[in-house]
Amino acid sequence: MDLGLAGRVYVVGGGSRGLGFAVARVLTEEGARVVLSGRDAASLATAVEALGEPRATGAVADSADPGSPERLVAVALDRWGRLDGALVNSGGPPLGDALDVPDDAWRDSFESVFLGAVRTARAISANLSEGGSMAFVLSTSARVPIPGLDISNGLRPGLAMLTKSLSAQLGEQGIRVNALLPGRIRTERTGLVDAGTTGSSGTTIPLGRVGEPAEFGRVAAFVLSPTASYLSGAVIPVDGAATRAY
Repeated sequence: MDLGLAGRVYVVGGGSRGLGFAVARVLTEEGARVVLSGRDAASLATAVEALGEPRATGAVADSADPGSPERLVAVALDRWGRLDGALVNSGGPPLGDALDVPDDAWRDSFESVFLGAVRTARAISANLSEGGSMAFVLSTSARVPIPGLDISNGLRPGLAMLTKSLSAQLGEQGIRVNALLPGRIRTERTGLVDAGTTGSSGTTIPLGRVGEPAEFGRVAAFVLSPTASYLSGAVIPVDGAATRAY
């Protein structure tokens, strides 16, 4: 299937590794151009090299920095003269139980994970025209709490509802907004979570295994693409049927 991505330009948050890089790889393989954002210049350079300089560029950005979204938009417009959408994605919040996590951890996570996503959506949407698309990378914690990840359990459901709100507000302009809920995908983040919690090997997942980043990447690329032109306001688990809630 041709996703209609050739020549389109997307900002990809957290694009130097993990789920962000997996999405960027599929987007570029389908002919899109990407601006990868991340906090580490060396990791970004490695990712850009892997995807190919003609198709990718990197921009050092921190989701907690209020100026980052506008800078990412500027990079896309300066390099390719257009912007068609974004994968709104940031690093996961720290582990911990709600009663034990200090206030500073809650504040810092709200600033980067929640408010950073709001700022990104504001900057990206202001530069999109009809046919533009944004996808938030959240977590299955938006629907079912994950033990030991109570900051995520607190913030992700709010972003899922923000997805619904934005899809209604921006739908009038022909801009689509969706959210993706990755479950257990084989990334560095999953390894860190497993080390700090009672993570599953995948035996409790109905499909019987942990997912691969490329599997998430293909779903995200479709959701962002023009092929998904009537998909908006959706909150989509990518978890091998692990989430039992509707």
